Amino acid sequence: MEPPDWLASSVTEIPDFPKPGILFRDLSPLWASSSATSRCAMALAADAVGVDAVVGIEARGFLAGMITAQRLGVGFVAARKPGKLAGQVHRVTYDLEYGSDGLEVQVGALDPDQRVMIVDDVLATGGTARAAIELVERCGAAVVDLRFIIELAGLGGRDVLAPHRVLSLWQTGV
Repeated sequence: MEPPDWLASSVTEIPDFPKPGILFRDLSPLWASSSATSRCAMALAADAVGVDAVVGIEARGFLAGMITAQRLGVGFVAARKPGKLAGQVHRVTYDLEYGSDGLEVQVGALDPDQRVMIVDDVLATGGTARAAIELVERCGAAVVDLRFIIELAGLGGRDVLAPHRVLSLWQTGV
């Protein structure tokens, strides 16, 4: 799927970062452009129905999630790496290609029965987003759908997130 022109021109591809063989998609130019950021918010929020809150995944998902929540007129909840939130937290650990990691949300950040959209910058293997789904469900809330700016389609993340609805603004190879 070809990206919209405003998105393609707002992403810089950096080879071999953070390690050899990885093609990093830098969204800094997107965030530096008010016009591109506004278009991104509109695209991420498009056709959303019945969303009560947006959960953004650390760290770049905070930016995408916050602009989406603002556009939808709903609250934002941060899904953070372990040890960064005060008070009681729900924690989920998950495996990565190169180890393991975790995500946390504060207890009470979401109300039971809220309908939640999860937003992040990139969908790769789906492990982090799957952990975010589990966190939302531990809070008693329901995931309405998941939205990403870029999807690395060759890594199968969409399949890991089934049966949830997944929307990405740009599907590209690895």
